[in-house]
Amino acid sequence: MAEPLDPDMFAGCAPVTAPVRIGDKWTAKIIRCLQDGPRRYSELKVPLTGITPKVLTESLRSMERDGLLTRTAHPGIPPKVVYELSPLGHSLVEPLDTLCAWSRANLPKVLSARDAYDVT
Repeated sequence: MAEPLDPDMFAGCAPVTAPVRIGDKWTAKIIRCLQDGPRRYSELKVPLTGITPKVLTESLRSMERDGLLTRTAHPGIPPKVVYELSPLGHSLVEPLDTLCAWSRANLPKVLSARDAYDVT
């Protein structure tokens, strides 16, 4: 039998919500959309099919709050707002590459496991 879990195993962790939640549907995709440069809100909606305007706005605000991106408003009619990854946001691109490679290699196994589980 394995050793019991240490009740203080997370004692050194800050009691805040992680900026990128495992399973978060949109943060990683937004990072991908912005990894090659700044984009306008309307540009982000194109590949993010299924996201509602409310959820996109909330996701962008959360990411800005966490320091993952910057929002720049340019005056004009209509006003132009541009989103861009910050250096902190760019630091997530490489880990996302690793996660995407893992997903491509293992997705068939995950789907098979889900199917087997759902049958029971």
